[in-house]
Amino acid sequence: MTKEINIAGTFLLSCAIILFCSCSASKSVINKKFPPEKLKKDFALFRGALEESHPSLYWFTPKSSMDMEFNEAAGRLNDSMTERQFRTTLLKVITAIRCGHTSVSFSKKYSRYLDTAELNLFPLMLKVVKDTLVVTGNMNKTDLTLGRGTIIIAINNRSSKYLIDTFFHYITGDGNSIAGKDQSLSSYGTFGVMYKNIFGLPDKFNIDFINKKGEPDSITIPVFIPVKDENKSDSLKPEKYTAKERRNLFTYSSKSLQVDTTLHSGYMILNTFASGNGIRKFLKRSFKSINRLKLQHLVVDVRSNGGGDAGISTMLTRYLSDHSFILADSLYAIKRSSRYHSHIHLQPLYWLMTALVTKKHSDGKFHFGYFERHRFKPKQKHHFDGNVYILTGGNSFSATTLFIQELKGQKNVKVIGEETGGGGYGNSAWIIPELTLPYTRLRVGIPKLRFVMRRDLVKEARGVMPDINVAPTAEDIKNGTDVKVEAVRQMVMKANGY
Repeated sequence: MTKEINIAGTFLLSCAIILFCSCSASKSVINKKFPPEKLKKDFALFRGALEESHPSLYWFTPKSSMDMEFNEAAGRLNDSMTERQFRTTLLKVITAIRCGHTSVSFSKKYSRYLDTAELNLFPLMLKVVKDTLVVTGNMNKTDLTLGRGTIIIAINNRSSKYLIDTFFHYITGDGNSIAGKDQSLSSYGTFGVMYKNIFGLPDKFNIDFINKKGEPDSITIPVFIPVKDENKSDSLKPEKYTAKERRNLFTYSSKSLQVDTTLHSGYMILNTFASGNGIRKFLKRSFKSINRLKLQHLVVDVRSNGGGDAGISTMLTRYLSDHSFILADSLYAIKRSSRYHSHIHLQPLYWLMTALVTKKHSDGKFHFGYFERHRFKPKQKHHFDGNVYILTGGNSFSATTLFIQELKGQKNVKVIGEETGGGGYGNSAWIIPELTLPYTRLRVGIPKLRFVMRRDLVKEARGVMPDINVAPTAEDIKNGTDVKVEAVRQMVMKANGY
């Protein structure tokens, strides 16, 4: 009996130790501070790698301005910092490059911690509408005051415009695209993350807003604290999917085609051009069906398409284009190898890829000649010649922007929505090695190739502008109205004589 009690006691003590160690490990991840000397070494490597290999470091920001950004960031490294603080410091630097494909991510250890940690959260989900913040969600389900569509004037005495302008210094984007940053700040809880990174996360927030009477009002709300429900029945817990099932779910949610034979129209949703999602087969089947049904109108919704394989986006372009086209004015890297190769994941593979597809020209750059020379022709089989309506927004990015820009201005094509987040002139991407900083283990994505699609548009450096600008208001958000879909529906109905 005594032995059994001792075994049970030992077991309980072991569990307690494991639990304590787990909690301590979690706290050490988030609270760990790195000394200035290590931060400075990581920063020197970060700066050196960007200055060595980034093809567009000074494309839109002069060297003098970038040097100022680097020096200001370096000047903040005289005290210890947590990983979150250091990442925020680096993020401000790369935002100044104005390249949406350049990134700085948490270490793998920190990212794993964030995946499972139940942290206090900023309680509101907000959408940027011009210089205003509009509530799209509230984690406090019992709060009926700050409902969907509520206009926020200020948070803790900081105006909405001030908050938006401040956070924009930490959100990467292509060139001078405004809608891209608006959408980034409006998506996936980004606003709350930015607030925590820059101002910290207090226990409560004083919110100034416009009430239901249309008058200025204020309310104090608490930070959102996730509560784990230990009594929750297993039958009520979210169903767990295998990795294969998750891949299949994503594949099916990434694309669809709906047909309305009454309006002789099709509505195609493409949320990605990434390889491995069956997009090529989907396009072949879809345009075969569109041709068989003799549809006259096709809506292509790429508002949530962040890009992917340029070969797939070009395939779609060929089904719709009435002309042949060359994809790139120029596409080149300034370096194939790197003196920081020991810190770059799969560097030999990236070197090989760059060596196989590029050739050094007289300008000293390594050009990807195929896309500079090859002329793509419209598809002959199942080509669509009817009216095309492309729905765009700030999340339309990268390869998606190439597709939209090539078709914009074609006589049977209308681009409807908002400016794309991706540059309408081109971008810096294609091959993106990941540099790991040795002490903080932050991961920095540095694109290898600069792609210029339309040289005449580089100076303006904006996303693709819509032919018909359609954007939601606070009232539309409150009512859940998809104004872009409604606009194109009216156009199709009018074309059908309704």
